[in-house]
This record gives sequence, C-alpha cells and structure tokens, in this order.
Amino acid sequence: MNLKIQTQDILLTDGLRQHVAMRVAYAMNHGRDVVTRIVVRLFDVNGPRGGEDKCCAIEVRLKGAPALIVEDIQTDLYVAIDRATERVGHTLDRHLARRRDFPMISATRQQPFTDETP
Repeated sequence: MNLKIQTQDILLTDGLRQHVAMRVAYAMNHGRDVVTRIVVRLFDVNGPRGGEDKCCAIEVRLKGAPALIVEDIQTDLYVAIDRATERVGHTLDRHLARRRDFPMISATRQQPFTDETP
C-alpha cells in the first residue's frame, strides 16, 4: 500500500503526517490486499480568508476496480481527516462486501441457451 500526502496552502508537519498515516492505516485495515495506492490531499479551500474551508480529499486505488474518492470539509483540518478516513473505510468495507457477495463471473463465455423442443 503506497501512501502519498499532498498539501496546498497547508504546512505538512511531522505530527500531521503521522496523524494522516495512522488514520489511513486504521481505515484500510480490512482492505490491505486490494488497495494499491492512497493519495491524501489536504488544502485550504478559501486560502487565508478563514471559515469552514479545510478540506481532506482521499483517493484510494484498488486492484481491478474503480478508485474510491471521498472528500470532507471542516473548520478543523484534523476533524476533516478523521471524518474522511472514516468514510473511506466504510466505503471500502461496502465494496469488499459486494465483491464477496457477487464474485466476478469467469472470463470464459458460456454457450447461449437454445430451445431444442420439437
């Protein structure tokens, strides 16, 4: 699992990096074998104007499936990270449950049904 953290208008401190890594590791606990890459983007939507504008966007790349993308905006960046990682963890769990419930049909095509009644 490859974790990449990108920031824009936010200083990436060691504490912030550790917080993101810890929360992502906890959220991805069940899906470690299908997750190939995780990109966490942290940015300030409105720049220096203030307000509820700290955004955490998480993109999770999976083997053989479309990417999962979750975004959360809060006044506190740590709250945005916590909520986004929790949501992406639940989304991944749902995705894995669907994979178990509906396994992919093999690539070999079956012969079409033909009615051979006289």
